[in-house]
Amino acid sequence: MLVAAIAARVFPAAVADVGSSAGVLWREAVGSLTFAAESEPVTQATPFDLASLTKVIATTTVVMDLVDATALRLDEPIADAFPEWRGADRESVSVRDLLEHASGLPARLIDPPPEGRREFEHDICTMPLEYEPRTRSIYSDLGFILLGMLAADRAGRSLAAAFDVIRQRLVLAEAALATETLSFGLAGALKLQAAPTLPQDDDVRRGRTLVGDVHDTYAAALDGVAGHAGLFGTAAGVAGFARAALRATHGDGAMPEPLSPSRVLQFITRSTVTASSRALGWDTMLPTSSCGTRMSAAAFGHVGFTGTSLWIDPLRDRYFVLLTNRAHQGGTLDQMRALRRAFHDALHDL
Repeated sequence: MLVAAIAARVFPAAVADVGSSAGVLWREAVGSLTFAAESEPVTQATPFDLASLTKVIATTTVVMDLVDATALRLDEPIADAFPEWRGADRESVSVRDLLEHASGLPARLIDPPPEGRREFEHDICTMPLEYEPRTRSIYSDLGFILLGMLAADRAGRSLAAAFDVIRQRLVLAEAALATETLSFGLAGALKLQAAPTLPQDDDVRRGRTLVGDVHDTYAAALDGVAGHAGLFGTAAGVAGFARAALRATHGDGAMPEPLSPSRVLQFITRSTVTASSRALGWDTMLPTSSCGTRMSAAAFGHVGFTGTSLWIDPLRDRYFVLLTNRAHQGGTLDQMRALRRAFHDALHDL
């Protein structure tokens, strides 16, 4: 299936990692870093731009940790943290609303990305809301950018540093996180090994290949560290995180914070917002979603624009990681969506 997708030019490279709470069941790397005939083959050690998997693996996990430490409350008004978040239509918006994509914020800004945090904060906090908060759920990068800023402020360190502290803690439960890449940004030789992407047409970096540099323009304007994008990782690194989360859903009380069973259950419980499949950060199973039709109702996961995907099914004790660089001369979002659904359905019985 993955080989056929490469032949159809949906993406040049893919690494899959599927397993249970006990370990890996199947892992494979297929394709080359680009479609060029002379391109080097992808390997299991290739880091990928995880795009919006950042939202759940990094930002949501840091928020969980801050909630554990009582440094942040889910019902805390956003207006308490950001002075410019003012107006009768938005005073009620809370941390929970940002996590559930129910804040009223649109997906993206109309104008090109501003320069730096201060300008982003101003633009997001003062822009008109697109709908009344909690009446709908509209997927929003802007909400997670603001959430990443808030999390960094409360943690007293950058979002990247806050996540790294948690990752080091989780090494106690999942050794792969000690050796596999899962971090904001790449340095040295590791950066040169990353699966390349190409900027979009509205990106000022168009005309160059991005190797180890974040694809998302907003994350790039924020020096590669943002609440919605910026994380890089290998399939094995993402799988290590997935196994830790999966064991938490099974009630493993030995999991390091913030992946305690009760906290994970809280964050993967579906929102009460009408017609929403969102939980706190995570998405949940719908037969029409990227997880396909065969996962249990307890499944939760997320996808990324560059061609990445993570789904976890507690009832079946399975996780599914698929990393690709669709954003390098690859196919459409619809083609990627169809491939993900077929991938998950085909591996249901593994």
